[in-house]
Amino acid sequence: MLQQDAPGHIVNTASVAGLISPPWLAAYNVSKHAVVALSETLRHELAARGSGLKVSVLCPAWVNTGISDSTRSRPPELRSQGEHQTPADLAREQAVRQAVQSGRVTPAQVADAVFDGVKQEKFYILTHPKIKGAIQSRMECILQERNPANPMP
Repeated sequence: MLQQDAPGHIVNTASVAGLISPPWLAAYNVSKHAVVALSETLRHELAARGSGLKVSVLCPAWVNTGISDSTRSRPPELRSQGEHQTPADLAREQAVRQAVQSGRVTPAQVADAVFDGVKQEKFYILTHPKIKGAIQSRMECILQERNPANPMP
């Protein structure tokens, strides 16, 4: 892409979990924070080179995509059968599944937000305006050097 020296736009998909850190999702949160950091770094590096390439990072919240059923794609030997899960673990899994399935933003609306974000050359593409309060709270905790607040009270 750099060798072609043509305008273009890279959109990396993270999650709002790349901007906040909900409990019980450590591995997911870490991977999404990494995508945000990679995207921010790439944006800075491309700008420093004077490249025509632009970068955005998509950070949706709950979207009814079927992600809560992603274990169906795991090899059988890596699937958890729930034998080591406590009732609290199972309840949390069900709550996440329910949150995903009740997502009021559709995949088509997310796609529209991405196209709009690319047209406007927005870096952060946030699909759920209500989540901005949790993002702001996290930023304030960082700047005021306070312990992090739970974004999912």
